Amino acid sequence: MNAPIKHTSEITDAEESLKVQEAQSVLDSTSATEVAMQNTLLTPRFYTTDFDEMDAIDVSPVREDWDKLIAQMVADPNKGHFKKNEDWDHVDWDGMEPGLKKEFIDFLISSCTAEFSGCVLYKEMKRRGNNKDITQLFQLMARDEARHAGFINDALREAGVAVNLGFLTQKKKYTYFRPKFIYYATYLSEKIGYARYITIFRHLEKHPEHRFHPIFKWFQEWCNDEFSHGEAFALLMKTDPKLTQGMNVYWIKFFLTAVYSTMYVRDHQRPAFHDALGVDPDWYAHEVFTKTSKLSEQIFPITLDIDHPRWQSGLEKMQKANADLARAAEEGRFFAKIGAQVRAVSAFVSLITIPAKKHQVPASTRLEPAY
Repeated sequence: MNAPIKHTSEITDAEESLKVQEAQSVLDSTSATEVAMQNTLLTPRFYTTDFDEMDAIDVSPVREDWDKLIAQMVADPNKGHFKKNEDWDHVDWDGMEPGLKKEFIDFLISSCTAEFSGCVLYKEMKRRGNNKDITQLFQLMARDEARHAGFINDALREAGVAVNLGFLTQKKKYTYFRPKFIYYATYLSEKIGYARYITIFRHLEKHPEHRFHPIFKWFQEWCNDEFSHGEAFALLMKTDPKLTQGMNVYWIKFFLTAVYSTMYVRDHQRPAFHDALGVDPDWYAHEVFTKTSKLSEQIFPITLDIDHPRWQSGLEKMQKANADLARAAEEGRFFAKIGAQVRAVSAFVSLITIPAKKHQVPASTRLEPAY
């Protein structure tokens, strides 16, 4: 008799988790996978990089903090957590308001793709590298991201859809980023992910009547994984001071602006979702930006001035230009599409030229979840 297939929440190796997910792919939805396959400015991407350069990293300058973080991740406090239990309430998908259902499924597919994107990148580093410190870290992070993606797919299957993660691995387009850009982008992705999830979790603690799906109950442990991953990338950047000095500060500003503005535009595409949560998207964005900016002071020498008079107006102009662009593309209006693109670029330039706030980076980067 064959042994029962493990649940992805119990699996400690990303490769094994993927095999389980591929075995489930017969249940997965073509439409959901097609959404996950999209490559636009607002959709999660798959990345590749110079793995040899990453394999050459020497963590000796941050050894004490590094060993503490690795020990914390090896202890695996969330093993077995990401699966349905008695706290998983019944979800009436058929009775859910159609607009909310569409936006929530889009949110889950996007989240699943983003988590799996991290798993693919981290798994590849673990496979290609020989540096024990680096391969161990990436194996641990791939483990966590595989669990998160599997858990979201479990939630999607209840709605009759899911993402074929094995197909994504083989067919989705990969974008090459130099290692330092991977550090900036992924560090911010992990920290803003923490800020997003903990802001929703704390809001729903105070207002449980808005918890329209049980997956939100799992957000605290989920965001703590995101937090640990961000800590790891902060330490990687700490090994080479040049990464956060000189001309690289301009790259940091670019990634901060791009990540924040992309989040704002994407979230404003889901008005029914945020209304159901009882959250104003503008309030939510400012809360997330405030938390992420405070956290990023651990390694970045600048933060964006999110209270500058041009900041909110620039975000609103970018969001409107993006909405007009999508409408023009759908209707096949070429010149309207070009005009919307020009306005979107103009809005981004307005945002990125706002003077940044400078500060002294602390000697030790390590933080603990505080929100």
